[in-house]
Amino acid sequence: MAGTTVKTEAIVLRSIRYGEADRILHLYSKTRGRLGAIAKGARKPKSRYGGRLEPFFRLDLVLHEGRSDLLTVTNVATVEGYPRLRSDGAALTAGARACDVVLRLLDAAEPNPPAYNLLCRYLALLDDPRESEHAAGLEVALAFRLKLALAAGFVPELASCTRCGEVEHLVGFSGAAGGVVCASCEAGSFDFSEQAHTFMVEALAKPLSEAPAAEPRALRQVERAVGETLEHHAHVQLRAAA
Repeated sequence: MAGTTVKTEAIVLRSIRYGEADRILHLYSKTRGRLGAIAKGARKPKSRYGGRLEPFFRLDLVLHEGRSDLLTVTNVATVEGYPRLRSDGAALTAGARACDVVLRLLDAAEPNPPAYNLLCRYLALLDDPRESEHAAGLEVALAFRLKLALAAGFVPELASCTRCGEVEHLVGFSGAAGGVVCASCEAGSFDFSEQAHTFMVEALAKPLSEAPAAEPRALRQVERAVGETLEHHAHVQLRAAA
């Protein structure tokens, strides 16, 4: 069978039953970006793939690239299975939402190392018993979305008014404009508190594990700001972060 052999590390974002015994995989690859693949016979009782083709698994894959849009899995080895994540309901939910954001936002078949490393880091935090409770919270989920938006090239403007350049009295946020707006330019924006602004700045600057705390009202504003920015500029609608 003519074609190309592809070797890559990837995370399983979604795994779908297909036919009598196969699986369709949505993958995010370290070296190829978004990939779709089929694992033939993966659901047979004695499949050589075992349970490794489930969401969140980080794998070393050998794939056959032929004429189909789907690559064919020919060999797989586990890099990390994140087993503790799977036994914790809150961590499992947070991991699923993170993979869903990656699916919606990063659809190009080209590498994005910052995005890949960010997803690996988030799954590792959710798997760590010392970090999982904090990592599964809304603050870290929103920090993940912000950093992913940055990696995808859609981070909101936070330093000055997106309409006039004013650096003070930044009281609103406009998804259409792509960032904060000042009191003079706030028409069409929504109220954006100083705490929400500070959260976004600090969440982008700090490691994911050090996502800052904020009041629920500020976090709702942050979620809306990220969501509306991506809706207007990436044409992507995200599901609720929590």
